[in-house]
Amino acid sequence: MSARPRCTGAILAGGRSSRMGGVPKGLQPVGEARIIDRVAAALAAAADELIVVANDPAAADWLPGVRVVGDLHRDAGALGGIHAALSHAGSDVLVLSWDAPFVPAALLRALRDAGELEGAGAVVPTSDSPWGFEPLCAWYSAASLAAIERQLDAGDHRAGALQDDIAVLRLDASPWGDPASIFFNVNAPADLERAQAMSAATGVR
Repeated sequence: MSARPRCTGAILAGGRSSRMGGVPKGLQPVGEARIIDRVAAALAAAADELIVVANDPAAADWLPGVRVVGDLHRDAGALGGIHAALSHAGSDVLVLSWDAPFVPAALLRALRDAGELEGAGAVVPTSDSPWGFEPLCAWYSAASLAAIERQLDAGDHRAGALQDDIAVLRLDASPWGDPASIFFNVNAPADLERAQAMSAATGVR
C-alpha cells in the first residue's frame, strides 16, 4: 500500500484588517478561543503539519511552535497567500483563511480525501460566494503551483480564476452544515458580534 501524499495545513493570515480598525482579526476571540486557534485546530485534524502565511512581524508569537512563512509575491492578495503556502510547504496544502471560525475539520478532511482520490488540481467547497465556491477554504495539489505562478506573473490576483487553468473539483458543503454559517467571515466589529452570537447559539465554544 502506497504512503499517503503529505499535506500541509496553511493558515492564511493576510489582509490589513482595516475594517477592524487595524486589530488583527484572527486574534479576536469567538466563544472561548481565538479565531486563529479554531482555524488551527480544524486544519491540524485534517493535515500533517501547520504553517501560518503572514507578513506581520508579530506573527511568530501567534501560534508558538508553528512555522511562519511570508508571501513571495507581495500585494498579490489571497492568491499570493496560496502561492506562498504551496511554495514553502513543498507538498499538497489545505488552506483556510484565519477569519473563518466555523469551518469543521470533517469538511477539510473531505476536501483532502477527494483531491487525493480524484487527482484534482484543487478541491473547493460550494457556497453562495460570487465564484460559487470558497477558494480560501480548499485543498490544492503541489502540482497546481505552476498554474498559480503563471496567473500571478500575468498580473491576475483572483483566487477563484484558478478554475480556468487547473482541474478544480467542487464538493457540496451542505452535508457539514449551512454554507452561509460554515464560511462566515469576521471582517468587522459587527461580524465579530454576530460570530459570538452564532457560537453561543450552537453551543460551539
